[in-house]
Amino acid sequence: QVQLVESGGGLVQPGGSLRLSCAASRNMAIIYPMGWYRQAPGKQRELVAGITSGGRTDYADSVKGRFTISRGNAKNTVFLQMNSLKLEDAAVYYCYIDIGSLRRWGQGTQVTVSS
Repeated sequence: QVQLVESGGGLVQPGGSLRLSCAASRNMAIIYPMGWYRQAPGKQRELVAGITSGGRTDYADSVKGRFTISRGNAKNTVFLQMNSLKLEDAAVYYCYIDIGSLRRWGQGTQVTVSS
């Protein structure tokens, strides 16, 4: 089974930037839809950004203009560039990949926004 390996979370001040990375644990011939969700304490998990196999992107309204999702050179690797971070962006960020009807999740990476 494929696993997702995430990295890039950490502590940042409001207005700062972070870049999250997510890579599939094994090489696959097909490029699959991938993206990021986040979950803050006491809140439901919400979609942050997604990218289709063809490269079409989608963003939550709350992050449009600040976050950018992109694919890496390696298949099934995605990045989330987060700029102008706000206190309300603090959460555990989870990467996902959709392989057919199955969605697999990463282990999550903590993003803390604090002054």
